[in-house]
Amino acid sequence: MFKLYNSLSRKIEEFKPIKSKKVGLYTCGPTVYDYAHIGNLRAYIFGDILKRVLDYNGYKIQHVMNITDVDDKTIKKSQEEKKPLPQVTEFFTEKFLEDLKDLNILPPDKLVRATSEISGMIEMVKVLLDKGFAYQTKEGDVYFSIAKLPDYGKLANISKQELKTNAEGRLSDADEYDKENIHDFALWRAHDSSDKDVFWESPFGKGRPGWHIECSVMSSKYLGQPFDIHAGGVDLIFPHHTNEIAQSEAANGKPLANYWIHFEHLLVDGKKMAKSAKNFFKLADITDKEFAPLAFRYLLLTTHYRSKVNFTWESLTAAQNALNNLYEQISAFEPAAVGCAEYEQNFLDAINDDLDTPKALAIVWDLVRSDYPGSAKLQSLIKFDQVLGLRIKEVWEEAKAIPESVQKLVKQRETARETKDFAKADELRKKIESNGYLVEDTETGFRLKKKYT
Repeated sequence: MFKLYNSLSRKIEEFKPIKSKKVGLYTCGPTVYDYAHIGNLRAYIFGDILKRVLDYNGYKIQHVMNITDVDDKTIKKSQEEKKPLPQVTEFFTEKFLEDLKDLNILPPDKLVRATSEISGMIEMVKVLLDKGFAYQTKEGDVYFSIAKLPDYGKLANISKQELKTNAEGRLSDADEYDKENIHDFALWRAHDSSDKDVFWESPFGKGRPGWHIECSVMSSKYLGQPFDIHAGGVDLIFPHHTNEIAQSEAANGKPLANYWIHFEHLLVDGKKMAKSAKNFFKLADITDKEFAPLAFRYLLLTTHYRSKVNFTWESLTAAQNALNNLYEQISAFEPAAVGCAEYEQNFLDAINDDLDTPKALAIVWDLVRSDYPGSAKLQSLIKFDQVLGLRIKEVWEEAKAIPESVQKLVKQRETARETKDFAKADELRKKIESNGYLVEDTETGFRLKKKYT
């Protein structure tokens, strides 16, 4: 049984898809005005683990991710760089996709840019106006009226009376005034001089969509409504996901998604990441210090997605060492047709219990240290890696591609041992190690491992 914590019900539930063995999954993508930082990257690794676990359970997945390529931040960036908006957003989109590849994150089935779906956003705004859930100000902005929706705030478990002033966090100066309620949110922003040449024509006048409506339109267009799973960070519960639910349910009269899955924040040295605190890191900052991108992925796997993870250089070092140790262990294994059924069942139980990756990793290490043959261990570890995404099979294949020069040294060492020239054998062992391999002598011969530390 596959179970997930549903933020909407605030409890762990058995996952039941709308269609048998088919899952519609929407994960919030980046706003492409800068390089992704490691807090952002937790989002995409989390989404990748969720997707891989669904696949591991035999579900056919339609995964949609958005690219927010028009909003206040992207427009400001294009103006700062004195470049057209598409040029700026496409550059950072490509850098984002490079990060996904380096972290072994499976690409979405559909990567949707907001600017390609403006017509659908205009249509949804028209529907909300026609149904009386929205209104237009004299300046031309269109707002959603939260007073018209009785259960507004149900995802965040807040009532309209509990809302804090300016909680939206993405308000422009114009949003502060001319609204029926300070908490009403923008569906359409009327064009003003600060947007310069960024606008689209609409029945409400020229302008651009609000942030929240972008995801509502993109998710429902490609997945239908309702769809199965909407995932993102806890910081998106309010207002973004709350407002997505409001406008989508008001427009279409049915739920947007059945399961809302959220991951916790990433901290740096126990603090919120911020450029001003000089604890703001990108993936390049990690690789510049000669850490492997997958060491960061491994680090995140050690903490449950619903718990805060604390990034430190010490914890990343520990993750890199653990990953290298795992790679060294598997490099000596030989392939087999069957794995270790007991461990495979335990692993499945762990990941199906609300994506318990820390427990799954513990099972990995229990298996590595077990008395099972290395060949059976390898078979199971490759299977586990369908979820973990640590490139175990690729690393093993690379380790087995032993250079001819190393093979020659190994043969010379075996000859030296047979003639009891142990000094020569030790000298050759050191040469083998300098070439990136370790020799371990056993009662039945020797094992050759790839060196990763």
